[in-house]
Amino acid sequence: MTAILLGFVGLFIGSFLNVVIYRVPKKISIVTPASACSQCLTKIRPIDNIPVLSWLLLRGKCRACGLRISVRYPLIELMTAGFFALVGSKFAQPALGINESFLLLAFLYLASISIALTMIDIDTHTLPNWIVLPSYAVGIIFLGIASFTSGNFAPLIRAIISAAAMWVAYLVIALSYPGGMGFGDVKFAGVIGLFLGYLGWSVVITGAVAAFVLGALFAIALLIKRSVNHKTGIPFGPWMMVGAWVAVLFSAPIVRTYLSLVGLDGSM
Repeated sequence: MTAILLGFVGLFIGSFLNVVIYRVPKKISIVTPASACSQCLTKIRPIDNIPVLSWLLLRGKCRACGLRISVRYPLIELMTAGFFALVGSKFAQPALGINESFLLLAFLYLASISIALTMIDIDTHTLPNWIVLPSYAVGIIFLGIASFTSGNFAPLIRAIISAAAMWVAYLVIALSYPGGMGFGDVKFAGVIGLFLGYLGWSVVITGAVAAFVLGALFAIALLIKRSVNHKTGIPFGPWMMVGAWVAVLFSAPIVRTYLSLVGLDGSM
């Protein structure tokens, strides 16, 4: 039930993320002005701003001038809804205490910025500081409250150490291979390390490895198809986020399978 409710909330968060994705790279306030058609500048009425449903009823067009509205908008809303439901199924407990609630909020926040930053990085090859840097504070506050209310500070300490370790590791890579990785990736690596570190070192390692493996496989596939060449820039941020969520959701079975393959005990 919680997952379904969070999925519904995710539709509206996804609508807001569409604003973030469009405005943040352009350095436009996400609060004002009100959303409007990019062609006729008619303000979008509340009735035309209902996630997914309004796009379907308007047949993907502006009510005033008929400008076609990209299908990406409802897709992002649906993606966010699905993501929120998935996070809810992972972290929501039958009886949510304060610590479980803030842990859930922390990873719902990570889901939101993952979607926004993925789309922005694909569009502009940047990970804006406006989103990345405040995420350190949000993560520490939410995860800190979860630790404080549970009386267990070990996960928070591990999260901070993991954030620093990931930041340094990515900085070394960026300095060793200029142009291969941007400093936006370095700064976001610390955010990922913070959230994954709270869950455990196996989650951190799985997320880091998955990002590079999946990113490399994608790059190889594009090279084989000749869609890119060795000098083409491929944004790595999306793969950092995919790797992180693979770890959050599936690290336990991945680690068990790996240990089993190398002949070690697969128990966690």
